[in-house]
Amino acid sequence: MAELNQVEVWKRTKTIGIIGLGDMGQMYAEKFSESGWTVVCCDREERYEELLECSQNKKYTILKNGHHVSRISDYIIYSVEAEIIDKIIGLYSPSTKVGSVVGGQTSCKSPEIKALEKHLPPDADIVSVHSLHGPGVDPEGQPLVLIKHRCHNDKSFPFVEAVMSSLKSKHVYLTYEEHDKITADTQAVTHAAFLSMGVAWYKIQLYPWTIGVNRWFGGFENVKVNISLRIYSNKWHVYAGLAITNPAAHQQIMQYAKSATELFTLFAQNKKEELTQRLYAAKEFVFGKQEGLLLLDDSILEKYSLSQHVPQEGEETLPNSHLSLLAIVDSWHQLKINPYDHIICSTPLFRIFLGVTEYLFMTPDLLDKTIDAAINCDAFRADDLEFVIAARSWSSIVSFESYDLYRRQFEEVQEFFKPMLPEANVIGNEMIKTILRHVDQKKA
Repeated sequence: MAELNQVEVWKRTKTIGIIGLGDMGQMYAEKFSESGWTVVCCDREERYEELLECSQNKKYTILKNGHHVSRISDYIIYSVEAEIIDKIIGLYSPSTKVGSVVGGQTSCKSPEIKALEKHLPPDADIVSVHSLHGPGVDPEGQPLVLIKHRCHNDKSFPFVEAVMSSLKSKHVYLTYEEHDKITADTQAVTHAAFLSMGVAWYKIQLYPWTIGVNRWFGGFENVKVNISLRIYSNKWHVYAGLAITNPAAHQQIMQYAKSATELFTLFAQNKKEELTQRLYAAKEFVFGKQEGLLLLDDSILEKYSLSQHVPQEGEETLPNSHLSLLAIVDSWHQLKINPYDHIICSTPLFRIFLGVTEYLFMTPDLLDKTIDAAINCDAFRADDLEFVIAARSWSSIVSFESYDLYRRQFEEVQEFFKPMLPEANVIGNEMIKTILRHVDQKKA
């Protein structure tokens, strides 16, 4: 990192440009400008008047387009969808200020780096970043990847580090190839699980928190519901970019659908011994070396429910097969991924689901009870079938590399849950804060 007096000089003399004012671009603009940096931004030209109106009380400046931003900015961040990153960089790169630093903020770096190399003038340095969390999460303490790809000027990278220190995140230094492998390992399977849950509930036209304590009630279920709805409250391209542009993610999403299908087949065929052997092999591979306290426990999740139902005496919750969780751990085993290897570079959602799967597999007798429910209790059998179909549909969409199909399926489900999304986000935010605070205490 640069000396403090050097940072103050940069704040007085350098301009930060952000091309793309979606949720993350806007968060960056606000954090940087509030920290004393001069920040200029733009989005699509048709949004210019709207953004001028909305930013009257902000400390950053709205410009008409990326040409205006690029020609005056010393560090330019392209914060646009992965699907259009090549097109947008190609459009505005001719206006890049001489000697500036340029990077992107997409979740898959391979196409981004290729686009920067292809279109930028040779005098521009390339430093890309990726905040490993959504726009609704406080960036303080969260992982922030910095990729020093091409630096002719030895001050370029310290300059970017200084800018990014405004977020108060934990800096993680990777190559773009390392970044793409790690983000696939920590996000692809978990996103597939949450997306598939949403599709399954949509297909059976059910809000799972509305049916009392009979099913989907308790701490585990609160995590599933809240985080699935949290994903569907965001923009579709946030997840499509990672899934479709990252080859490592393709493999993992295919495996998740395969694991869900094969485990469900064992449920349906009553092959308890084979199911037990398979899941215990996965448990040994993923959790065999874990010792000490678990990251999470079910009790801290109980109160974060959308359900208004108060359990009455004599009411019981039917045991769930937890197919979505079992398939995640089975996928990690089949792909030989150790999720703990990347914990420093993981998203909040990944740490939560790792904690929940850890609790399911490592709490005495809980895995056995889950296996027994999967074989002997058919209360969730129809729902598990819908879940398998949903997981396979996502894997097909990703294999076709179809942004249009991805968007259509995502937005159909999003529309179904739309009435509940504001409340779900409030409850989900509180749940995530509690869980992450709990996880940090356990690691301390």
